[in-house]
Amino acid sequence: MIPFNAPPVVGTELEYMQAAMNSGKLCGDGGFTRRCQQWMEQHFGSHKVLLTPSCTASLEMAALLLDIQPGDEVIMPSFTFVSTANAFVLRGAKVVFVDLRPDTMNIDETKIEAAITDKTRAIVPVHYAGVACEMDTIMALAKKYNLYVVEDAAQGVMSTYKGKALGTIGHIGCFSFHETKNYTSGGEGGATLINVPELVERAEIIREKGTNRSQFFRGQVDKYTWRDIGSSYLMADLQAAYLWAQLEAAERINARRLTQWQNYHDAFAPLAQRGLIDLPSIPVDCRHNAHMFYIKLKDVEQRTAFIDYMKEAEILTVFHYIPLHECPAGKEFGRFSGENRFTTRESERLVRLPLFYNLTEVNQRTVINTILSFFA
Repeated sequence: MIPFNAPPVVGTELEYMQAAMNSGKLCGDGGFTRRCQQWMEQHFGSHKVLLTPSCTASLEMAALLLDIQPGDEVIMPSFTFVSTANAFVLRGAKVVFVDLRPDTMNIDETKIEAAITDKTRAIVPVHYAGVACEMDTIMALAKKYNLYVVEDAAQGVMSTYKGKALGTIGHIGCFSFHETKNYTSGGEGGATLINVPELVERAEIIREKGTNRSQFFRGQVDKYTWRDIGSSYLMADLQAAYLWAQLEAAERINARRLTQWQNYHDAFAPLAQRGLIDLPSIPVDCRHNAHMFYIKLKDVEQRTAFIDYMKEAEILTVFHYIPLHECPAGKEFGRFSGENRFTTRESERLVRLPLFYNLTEVNQRTVINTILSFFA
């Protein structure tokens, strides 16, 4: 079976994990955590990066940091993972879903303003497939209505919008280092990017269970105490050691994935030209990270037949994201603003193909040939 995904392995992970074990510092904020955070601050240009146990934790941390309250409203796409909504629902907020753009599968920036009310506190753009949302428009709306922007850049590590790294454009950015992402910390993992200096101190306190423990270890205070609400949002240094191996090889991993992405695109361009499928679209101002390659088929019935055909050939292809507004919890905790013109329709057509760092050229060619035979 050719899997849909396999976690990236570059070869130095065990060496660094052994070094972390020998350091006597396995819990959060050890040496490898500091290396990873500094690397991301320097490479992406964020004011402060804090590693977390998951992107889910980063989103929850963002909701705490922005002091989201019961009755507040938060705008986001319906086509996203449940964590995007859960983080704010846990604080009592109402989620307001907005339709997507069929070209990028990102939130339609032209539909956001109509969803804003006097209860709106934040906009949460989700950079699907590592392709940027239209951030200039979103940031202008946030400024006009005095709203926060939390970038769900779970899939966007190493992608840019007009030269700026995804996750660094909004007030807060959230990364994922889950095993399905381009870079992993050995399973779960994430990072919170604080791009507004005045939020940094409270972010550190919330991340450290509501204490000023980080200041204590830096020698800024002589003891640490309970200062605020918070939780345990630290990544273990053993995980950070695994992640450090990945970040050292970040450019190599990125280049390899981009090559695989382009191989798919070139192979299936004739199918798209014949109107048999739709391919991903990359706007001119965006540099993507080849997080995924998907194709869109005619409808849900053809997609089901396609997935079954590929499985019979021992190739795993998947779809994802039942739109949140169609789920029981989405109906309870959210509402859809405006017309659902594309969200449901496009989500039912999309299927993802195997794409991961250690995918061999032979296996990718097998995937390509099997797909071509389906349409033949």
